[in-house]
Amino acid sequence: MDRARRLEYLRAIGVEAWERRDLPPPTFVAPEVEVAADAATAVVSPDALVADAHPAARAPAVDAPRFTNESAPPARRAASTVAPTSMAARPAQASAEPVRAGVTEALARIPVITPGRAAGTPVPPETEAQWESLKAEVLGCTRCTLHATRTQGVFGVGNRRAEWLVIGEAPGAEEDRRGEPFVGRAGQLLNAMLVAIGLPREQVFIANILKSRPPSNRDPKPDEVAACLPYLMRQIALLQPRLMLAVGRIAAQNLLATDMPLGRLRGQVHQFGELNTPLIVTYHPAYLLRTPADKRKAWEDLKFARSTFQRLASQEE
Repeated sequence: MDRARRLEYLRAIGVEAWERRDLPPPTFVAPEVEVAADAATAVVSPDALVADAHPAARAPAVDAPRFTNESAPPARRAASTVAPTSMAARPAQASAEPVRAGVTEALARIPVITPGRAAGTPVPPETEAQWESLKAEVLGCTRCTLHATRTQGVFGVGNRRAEWLVIGEAPGAEEDRRGEPFVGRAGQLLNAMLVAIGLPREQVFIANILKSRPPSNRDPKPDEVAACLPYLMRQIALLQPRLMLAVGRIAAQNLLATDMPLGRLRGQVHQFGELNTPLIVTYHPAYLLRTPADKRKAWEDLKFARSTFQRLASQEE
């Protein structure tokens, strides 16, 4: 694993980077790392994997479940399982070297989701032209009153050949300022959640139900959703994702045309649109920042989404 990718994983799960003394020090906060009884494997709880970088947002430590690559064959599954260990089991004389080796080994075991569409393959010129035309429409849209209060439209960002489409509710203040979805604290948490399942932000496409920020981040109004949803539908038609991940109640309810609470929408594969694209629902990162105890549930949703994607990919082979 090259250094840049290793550091990306480290930042995602909040583990301190072990570097030579002549290199610049890391700029992120390291959480506690549990050490296995033989001091050979470092264990990071699921809360740490999806924890926000701010210490105050972390959930209290609890016993962690076993991490397993659900779709891996038995031989690989044994190698990719990280067993939980209490701090009480730490050897009194454990040295730093086995801990460093254990962290590196644990990171190497994170199963990276490899895109089925050839990495780096450019979007066909005619499709790229459609993307750019649609983007111009969004940035110049005046279909609803939100255009009068926004700084700019937020079209979406990411790989236009991505197999995963992540859909949120609407831009916030920072997104409205920068013109890109999920770039504030919630965006940083979303990045960490994606990397925790081996899916860097660069491999997905991220968009919102609304392309303009509602004043004071209020909930979208029905007429605003009606005005913006056709743009998202066209994005979906151009992307043709293999899996959609709806983050938050408003995104899920609008995509599925239901008023069912988010808790009842989680844990199942919904079918979206004429292509019956699998859609999975989880919590919005902004909610998880306010309610860190539910990060464990979000981690279960992410593992479910990952296993669903891998199962679909294997069926198509």
